[in-house]
Amino acid sequence: MLATDIRLKPSTRRFSAILVAAWWLLAFAPSLLLSRAKGGDELLERGEAIYRAQCTSCHGSEGEGTEDAYTSPLVGDLSIGELASVISETMPEDDPEACVADDAAAVAAYIHNAFYSEAAQVRQRAARIGLARLTADQLRQSYADLYARFSGIASVTESRGIKGIYFDGARWKNENKKIERVDPVLDFDFGDAGPGEGIDPKAFYIHWSGGIKADVTGQYEIIVRSSCSFVMDFGSNDRELINNHVQSGDKTEFRRTVRLTAGRVYPFKIGFTQRERKTEQPPARISLSWIPPHGSEQIIPTRNLIDGHAPATFSLQTTLPPDDRSYGYERGIAINRQWDDSTTAAAIEFAAIASEELWPEYRRRHKKDSDENRAQLRGFLTELVETAFRGPLSDSLRALYIDQQVDATEDDAEAIKRVLLLSLKSPRFLYPTIDFDRSPSQRAANRLALVLYDSLPSDNWLIQQAKENRLSNEDQIRQAATRMVSDYRVQAKTREMLYQWLNLGHVEEVTKDANLYADFGPELVSDLRASLDAFLDEVVWSEASDYRQFFQADWTFTTDRLAAFYGDTWRPAEAEGPRLRRSVPDSERRMGVLSHPYLMSVLAYHDTTSPIHRGVFLTRHVLGRVIRPPSEAFSPLAPDLHPDLTTRQRVALQTSPDSCQACHTRINGLGFALENFDAVGRYRSSEREQPIDSSGSYITRSGELVEFETPRELADLLATHEDSHRAFVIRTFQHFVKQPPAAYGPETVERLVEKFQQSGFNIRELIVEIAVVAATHPLAPDDQDA
Repeated sequence: MLATDIRLKPSTRRFSAILVAAWWLLAFAPSLLLSRAKGGDELLERGEAIYRAQCTSCHGSEGEGTEDAYTSPLVGDLSIGELASVISETMPEDDPEACVADDAAAVAAYIHNAFYSEAAQVRQRAARIGLARLTADQLRQSYADLYARFSGIASVTESRGIKGIYFDGARWKNENKKIERVDPVLDFDFGDAGPGEGIDPKAFYIHWSGGIKADVTGQYEIIVRSSCSFVMDFGSNDRELINNHVQSGDKTEFRRTVRLTAGRVYPFKIGFTQRERKTEQPPARISLSWIPPHGSEQIIPTRNLIDGHAPATFSLQTTLPPDDRSYGYERGIAINRQWDDSTTAAAIEFAAIASEELWPEYRRRHKKDSDENRAQLRGFLTELVETAFRGPLSDSLRALYIDQQVDATEDDAEAIKRVLLLSLKSPRFLYPTIDFDRSPSQRAANRLALVLYDSLPSDNWLIQQAKENRLSNEDQIRQAATRMVSDYRVQAKTREMLYQWLNLGHVEEVTKDANLYADFGPELVSDLRASLDAFLDEVVWSEASDYRQFFQADWTFTTDRLAAFYGDTWRPAEAEGPRLRRSVPDSERRMGVLSHPYLMSVLAYHDTTSPIHRGVFLTRHVLGRVIRPPSEAFSPLAPDLHPDLTTRQRVALQTSPDSCQACHTRINGLGFALENFDAVGRYRSSEREQPIDSSGSYITRSGELVEFETPRELADLLATHEDSHRAFVIRTFQHFVKQPPAAYGPETVERLVEKFQQSGFNIRELIVEIAVVAATHPLAPDDQDA
């Protein structure tokens, strides 16, 4: 099926149909607007009459489809002119000549206005805020912030690296402190010389401490290689990850796998000891590396090492089922045995950590408080449950969730487990928007935390704002969102959104034909992903935060390995510096993410480019247009079948039938513009000894034909056209709010797009405005669909 849900037949009348559409736009569109302005709908009435007579038997009276013909609804985003072209050429299917020219134009105008267009769909079925449980990511973030209510949140800082204190002698002794510095990474081979002046190379001690920031949620393998004894704590000063204090044999490699949560900083410390030995003493070496999700092993880079104090952090290890993505973004919808079992396991896991770590620390801080009738335990549990329930507890709730459970057992650990199992399985925790009994300021705080952090209010500042009714109007909410937007949690959520926008979130690995691209291996791909990550972060979190730089930037981030593979224009702008650093500019070959080799490689086959994949990506994700899957399976023509044809010529040949052109006119016109970049994203000017033809075109939502000759012209179109602005705003809203924008008012998208443009396309300000929309919506119990 096509975007229109109208099945096309091969025909020789396509060119004349396009002329009909163009003629109609000139001749009838003004009269349609004029007639509607005067209150008359003559053209629409005529179109409706023809539709009722010729189309309802296949498409249904309201375009809903029928069991015998077209089962899918007649909806999409073709312009009226494009619809007129399709109808004139193909409909009705049994007699295409029965509805042509002005009849086709009238039908197109009617169905576009009645049910086909997005505006018509909004009029017919007003979007509502759907009741949803916490997604897997929201549950992980909420548990992390429940813990952080007592430990604190890592402050955002630009300081990177790891603090090292170096001692002469094999233990910490203040008078023997010789060096104190920030090391950019932990990767040392001290050899036989030792770590520095004044330190005996045969006996010394080094204490490293700092934080490790996780950019994405997933399984990380932490790897320490050391020739000497060491102990590593991770997540908390009292949480031991690796203990090699007493070395065992010749083992020098230690691996641990942990699940980390995006946007969280995990404190760690390593005590490294070189002891003098009577036997032969090996050189002192140590390195700290990891294998992040979707990556290969690398020394933990400086950008992920936080210099300074990082509070203890909790990361849920329980495996959670995947969330529903049928809406195009993650939603917490499925309620089944798997979800129920996983939330129970998560509650038990958190209860154990709360009993072992949070409760003893709470008692220490409140040791001077009265403990009559176990008041300290009740106070601890009240603070936990109020955080989980996103607001103060009433007397009845306190009695049910806390007092009855504490009274039921004399064992503190058992009481904590009972309270947390009951509370963390409650809808008040798992369904974050059923907080109708909260004050407007508290609900605003809850929405801000949910939208920006995927979590709940846990820091003192936000909780206090809610208690003191300082989130009662739009200006106050905007100020709060502006303060919150630079948080590591927002940075991580933004990175995830951008990967969904670029359709990269599902990518596990990128491989190519080893015979054609011998050096394109896992290490190079890891560098490419790091390059893209650094570029995305730089664009969003720079002072301008300018969306247009995603397409117009003539620089990126590079490494020596990338420069060796991709050529001179990928060399670093500065010869010396960290492994990943900014490249020299190249305005001809570099257009932000559009030309980035990681994206280009993903959108290509293992041995050749794929204009179709690239065109579909640009149409659906960057421009937000509708393309339905082809009605028949598609296999690309093998290059060997047409050895004299370029990829463009081969794709044009295969998609030349009229049955393909309704969609491929859109797809190919965009995908061909990127043919200068081969299957691994290297720039080329020719293929098969023929010059690359990178010309293309795009038909906008309004039906305007835009043509371009080079990738740079395409990049400028994507940077400046309202279709791409609108798509980006919708994608960002859906990812952060996890609800349809129209549920917050039919003009929500248009208002956000206008503000986005007026801000100079500031991405951070867009995120703030989205949070404001969600937090100021006058939500009442009947606003939500159950």
